[in-house]
Amino acid sequence: MLFLFHYFIKKLKWNNYFNFGISLSANNKCLTQEDIIKMKLLVTIFALMLSLATLPLQAAESEAKPFAEQKIVLQISDPNPFKQTLVLNVASNLVKHYGPDKVDIEIVAFGPGLRLLLDGNSNQSRMNDLSQNGIRFAACENTLSKYAKKLGYTPKLVPQATPVSAGVVRILELTAQGYTLVKP
Repeated sequence: MLFLFHYFIKKLKWNNYFNFGISLSANNKCLTQEDIIKMKLLVTIFALMLSLATLPLQAAESEAKPFAEQKIVLQISDPNPFKQTLVLNVASNLVKHYGPDKVDIEIVAFGPGLRLLLDGNSNQSRMNDLSQNGIRFAACENTLSKYAKKLGYTPKLVPQATPVSAGVVRILELTAQGYTLVKP
């Protein structure tokens, strides 16, 4: 992808503007309307290449279980241990009802609910069993960084947890892909 970006810079004769350390007014040149159009085109091409590069990753995530009859995202944002156990029970019951190949489940933890995914949690062995049935766990990096500020260190996540930039954003992404949101 960087090769293509470099090619377009040369093709549009923008070498002088994209050398690091050289300002846009190098050699006392001012940007012309044509230069601005070229810059907009270059930025658009780069954004398109970047989005196309991440497309296979998004497709792989959404096709983890292509034959799933149900796609469920479970939200846990409550510090209550009973609610955390409940969300695991719901996931387990869904797998029992549909079968591991017929249901696609992701548990998204954010806010105080992130405690479910911290290493040393009493439910860690259950999470291991659930992950072996294909259930995924997403941990909010925003919450994790807030924990790190309060504690002075970044707490370790359970091995089954996958960090995501923001828990709520992950839920929105999954619901846009047809997942049903359940908040036990």
